[in-house]
Amino acid sequence: MNAKLLGLFSGFPTHHFTDETALVLKENLPRRESLVFISAWPEDYARNNDDSDRMHEMFAERGMTFAKHRVIDRRISAADAVKLVRAADCIFLMGGDVTLQMALIRDLGLISELRASRAVILGVSAGSMNMGRYVAEIRESKTLYEGLGLTDITVKGHYTEDAWFLPALKEISRIQPVAAMEDESAIFIQGDTTWSLGNIHWITKGEIRDRYSLDVPDM
Repeated sequence: MNAKLLGLFSGFPTHHFTDETALVLKENLPRRESLVFISAWPEDYARNNDDSDRMHEMFAERGMTFAKHRVIDRRISAADAVKLVRAADCIFLMGGDVTLQMALIRDLGLISELRASRAVILGVSAGSMNMGRYVAEIRESKTLYEGLGLTDITVKGHYTEDAWFLPALKEISRIQPVAAMEDESAIFIQGDTTWSLGNIHWITKGEIRDRYSLDVPDM
């Protein structure tokens, strides 16, 4: 792992970082020149502008204002996208459509750039899913596809006890365990250390196993 810190989030329905998450981010972002967002709605430019501004405000209200923030979507060339990623202090994979985001990353030649980056790399919802070695595709194929490989943990956000996607996750978990994250939870990875905040539920071998730590379950 080359990134200074990986952060995987489910979602922030209040549009604010929790105190615990903000503390981790502030400790690891002493330099805040460039924040780069990667869209999961690559052609919805107005939405990307609004969402990136609002997400930057989440940092700013916690005393982490960046000198500049940009969003990578279909408006930007591959060469400019690479430059932005290489210069970023923090890269944030946004929520939305997992397959559209991966297609954008692939088309712009960013897979190797993200794997090599020493920035803080964060992802929320679709973004956190795509950070894994394997991504749980829950809508159509109900199987796994190859993600960025920044972590071996496969995640799915927005977990609730009656979530519509649980049957698909249980089937997928027979092949690959899944960390089902409640909103406002977080998984952080730094070097060989992995820790979690909030409520994370392991789904493995078709069963949900509540855990309070991120010990990887038996396959």
